[in-house]
Amino acid sequence: MRINKYLSAKGVCSRREADRLLEAGRITVDGAVAECGQQVDDNNIICIDGSKISNDKPEDILIAFNKPVGIVCTTTNKQGNNNIVDYIGYSERIYPIGRLDKESDGLILLTNNGEITDRILRSVNGHEKEYIVKVNKNITKDFLDKMSAGVYLKELNVKTKQCRIYKVNSNTFRIVLTQGLNRQIRRMCQELGYKVEKLTRIRVMNIELGDLACGEYRVVEGAEKEKLYNSL
Repeated sequence: MRINKYLSAKGVCSRREADRLLEAGRITVDGAVAECGQQVDDNNIICIDGSKISNDKPEDILIAFNKPVGIVCTTTNKQGNNNIVDYIGYSERIYPIGRLDKESDGLILLTNNGEITDRILRSVNGHEKEYIVKVNKNITKDFLDKMSAGVYLKELNVKTKQCRIYKVNSNTFRIVLTQGLNRQIRRMCQELGYKVEKLTRIRVMNIELGDLACGEYRVVEGAEKEKLYNSL
């Protein structure tokens, strides 16, 4: 099995994260630095940063976390000590499903299940994410119409997919996206002459932020977890 798929199946990390670790030279197989696309199985000794991974697949963990502004969605401390994993300090190895930029707050899911991570992040599946966004000036009907129809992003050379958007008050809107381009909402607003002052994610698929306090997390389980898994 390809090493990125193997690590995902074992619940170590997502395939994307495995590829990043491979490119950084942080994974070894039987003592040698691993290569992207390398074939491995349970007979190989695989280490990340020198720590051997277990061949046993752990029980699924799924956590909903209300990320504060300033926390970085990474599993390393290369950007300082404000990475999300260290901030939460969970007893088991977990990693974020996707990203929420440093300047934004709100809901992000974390897990130890690489396959679930890959399925949620796969944009072709059209999984919904919902946000509350405050901008620097009054929201017009023209702004709402253009946002919902899709905005061409020069920096990324792509037009965003159609989305649902609702005006909350004069300078705040709620938006539901089914794709996850880098800093997508901020870029969309910028193209239309607006600047985002506050961005909070309030929902990922059926998982809602609710009244979860900033900086706190809860374990997702029972019917809520089952509904998410069934939708994948």
